[in-house]
Amino acid sequence: MPQSTPPGQLARMNDQVDRSVRSLLGRIHVDRGIGRMLVLFVLAFGLFAILNPRVFLNPINLQNMMVASPEVGILAIAMALAMLTGGIDLSLVAIANLSAITVSTMFTAIASSDPATAESLGGFIALIGVLVGALAGAVNGFLIATVGITPILATLATMQIFNGIAIVWTGGKTLYGAPAVLSSVGQATVGGIPILFLEFLVVAVLIGVLISRTPFGRRTQLQGANPTAAMYSGIRSTSVLYGTYVTTGLLGGIAGLVFLSRNPTASADYGTSYVLLVIVIAVLGGTNPTGGFATITGVVLATLVLQVVQSGFTAIRLSAYEYAIAQGVILIAVMVFDQVRVRRRPRRAPSSQTETIALAEIPRA
Repeated sequence: MPQSTPPGQLARMNDQVDRSVRSLLGRIHVDRGIGRMLVLFVLAFGLFAILNPRVFLNPINLQNMMVASPEVGILAIAMALAMLTGGIDLSLVAIANLSAITVSTMFTAIASSDPATAESLGGFIALIGVLVGALAGAVNGFLIATVGITPILATLATMQIFNGIAIVWTGGKTLYGAPAVLSSVGQATVGGIPILFLEFLVVAVLIGVLISRTPFGRRTQLQGANPTAAMYSGIRSTSVLYGTYVTTGLLGGIAGLVFLSRNPTASADYGTSYVLLVIVIAVLGGTNPTGGFATITGVVLATLVLQVVQSGFTAIRLSAYEYAIAQGVILIAVMVFDQVRVRRRPRRAPSSQTETIALAEIPRA
């Protein structure tokens, strides 16, 4: 005869099933933003593949897209991380340029007397460049977390300062020269896939894990979603903001190395148009501009969507100005879609995301 299940065990099974369903529903909600970017990517790729398959589907063009994506993609990931706390980092491109200028200057200074030593120290020089980025990020963290300046004003000011330092440093000229190891990385491929693109994916995975799987990531989400709840949960917003902006500075430094890997030159005005572009990518990728939510997978897909559109416009001979218009149209279309979806959603209690994170952070008696 079949044995009956004890009531206590049945209740535990019910609770477990309930938690599993809630978790699944939560994941489906998160995947909506990713799915939207995936659909846009397929539509854009298919459209340009039909309009001019000879140019757009050329292996060299596909490889060029993968080489061009990392430098804006890494900056967009850094921007998404800053937005996760409810802030922004306008100084990212300036930090990347400062890092690239540091590496180029150190290399050429050593190479002028001993080229072999300069090449052998290539990895160390690159590390110095990344540390310069982290130091610049720490300056942002100090102004925002310790002094209390609004992120947009603090990073606008530091953007001007870092740009000014770079112009004074270089005299407004372009510097030539970088360790051969960076150029090798920029030109190398694995199975036809550029190393730079793989590097971009590795950075995305690491930051994705940092946000979603570590206590620091949960504190950052709660800080952006509800600073008051974060305070009552015992989270130190100062350390969260310092950690966030040092990380964004670090990513800016890595982007500077990517600049040098693609082209062994450095200047103070390289990539000035990237400032607004990385904000657009972060928002398109599903990052909440007011903080509390960001998906790195969405940011990666948004980077690829805009890269496909840019390459497609070139393939069908449209201008850079028309590409800028297309960026704005895509951004507005996505935001209108979001607003319509939010207004149609039935009113309910505030999202459990904040409560869940808060409960996870409250020390148990």
